[in-house]
Amino acid sequence: MNKHRLNLLALSTLSILIIGLDLLTFSQAEIKAVPPVEKQNKLPLSRLQPEVVKRLLDSEDINSAIIHIERGWKQQYDEYMQVKLPSNQVIEVKKISQVLKNINQKVGKKSALIYAVPTADQLDLILVLPDKPPIHKRIPAAKKEVLTNLVTKFRSDVTNPSSSRKRYLASGKKIYDFLITPLTSELQTQGINNLIFCLGGGLRTVPLAAVSDGKTFLVEKYSLTIIPAFSLLDFQLTNISKTQVLALGASKFKNLEPLPAVPLELSSIINNNWKGKSLLNQEFTLKNLKKERAIYPFGIVHLATHAEFAQGSVEQSYIQFWDKKIRLDELKTLGLNKPPVQLLVLSACRTALGDPQAELGFAGLAVQSGAKAALASLWAVSDGGTLALMIQFYEKLKANPVKSEALRQAQIDMLKERVSLEDNPRIRGAASSELHELDELDEDELSHPYYWAGFTLIGNPW
Repeated sequence: MNKHRLNLLALSTLSILIIGLDLLTFSQAEIKAVPPVEKQNKLPLSRLQPEVVKRLLDSEDINSAIIHIERGWKQQYDEYMQVKLPSNQVIEVKKISQVLKNINQKVGKKSALIYAVPTADQLDLILVLPDKPPIHKRIPAAKKEVLTNLVTKFRSDVTNPSSSRKRYLASGKKIYDFLITPLTSELQTQGINNLIFCLGGGLRTVPLAAVSDGKTFLVEKYSLTIIPAFSLLDFQLTNISKTQVLALGASKFKNLEPLPAVPLELSSIINNNWKGKSLLNQEFTLKNLKKERAIYPFGIVHLATHAEFAQGSVEQSYIQFWDKKIRLDELKTLGLNKPPVQLLVLSACRTALGDPQAELGFAGLAVQSGAKAALASLWAVSDGGTLALMIQFYEKLKANPVKSEALRQAQIDMLKERVSLEDNPRIRGAASSELHELDELDEDELSHPYYWAGFTLIGNPW
């Protein structure tokens, strides 16, 4: 093993498998993340060592810093999910850059990867560009305590549908100034229009779409995705617009609040350009999901039901089926990786904002479920607001098979007041009594980020 490793190092930058370490300064033990500890119900510690990241970045060894970050965060997700998540082992910065370049050429979007590593003393940003050297920026003013307080205030403003535009733009700008402004020049110079965020603790449940420069929302400039680690992505490209949708959900529950818009949500998806099948209430079971996927490999699985990313261990988070709750650590039983589902949609979920364990579950949803990507909401949006967003999203997805861009366009339609539930031709066959049960939301109300900014794409953005 040692001989093999030395041979690889001798190849230097000619091989994409080089670990690329300055062995005179850093040892292999320093670059590797801390070994995982035994399974426990407490929050898994970050396997990342901030002092090592700092020393690597100070020496301008960005490649080794990224290796350490990727390994550290993957081990943290492994421990929380209580499984060993599948890895594609693409953690060399040159390889990441090449992957971005290759995919960009195929999909027509120019993507960049941003690592945001918050520590007690600063925020470190690493920008990986397609076919360009990586860029590191350090923001000493963004200490973790300061950043945490800003994020808490911003989320409070965005999740209050009564908060003023002036208020949430102001708090969102403070996040923007730390997270985006230091990289703006490079992003503009390179013509980047799709941002992939790999975020550290405390940032994984920030509603990035509503972060703003004080005037313009981030989603108006870029399509957005969050990932747990780049090495966990499935990079295979498939045209999602050619697949079919298996839409399942429930409008009533024994011990949970009803979701009266779910029948409309399911029918509006299947009836508007998408082929597929819908299963409602008693038909919404794990057995039927597996049965239908065995008959036809639906590429999109849409679940219109209660789901929660909760405080505590992975067993506390769940997706509600008609007859039972599927815990987050049981998602693999859904069989969404055989064959891989291109997109899993949870349209009525909520996350314990600010809770470190809940954010691990949310950010790791796609990988844990076996789907290439997931669309979920950070907070529980009203029935009417969810229906409005989903109608727009599926319409955009049919015409724009890049998932992150379809979500971006749907969110922009809402914030620009182009969406209305009243007399909407895409809600077909809906009885007036059903519509009456929905929130009486007009275009102006739906433009508030409370209704659209929580919906987040996780995993493969393409």
